[in-house]
Amino acid sequence: MVATVALFIEYEAVLTRPEHLAAAGITVAEAENILDMLASVAEPVEPHFLWRPRLRDADDDMVLEAAVNGQAEAIATFNARDFGGVAEEFGIEVLTPSEILKRM
Repeated sequence: MVATVALFIEYEAVLTRPEHLAAAGITVAEAENILDMLASVAEPVEPHFLWRPRLRDADDDMVLEAAVNGQAEAIATFNARDFGGVAEEFGIEVLTPSEILKRM
């Protein structure tokens, strides 16, 4: 797993939204524990903005940017269509989280 500081802050903002906490059946404290665990295994990546923007959503560009700069093999997302084939231009597959888990 690779992440920039900005991307990790986005993960925190999304995970701690009340509707996401409710859907996952977890508390803010439990979400923070999950984030701490992710931070312990994530490889930090320095962002480079030379090719931005490529996608319609700046938050998706942030994910693509981390993947490209971190030389990731794949991006795990429920919104594959939002990447519109752009990730593949960089040799990065766009897979669902379950597809990622199946490969592990």
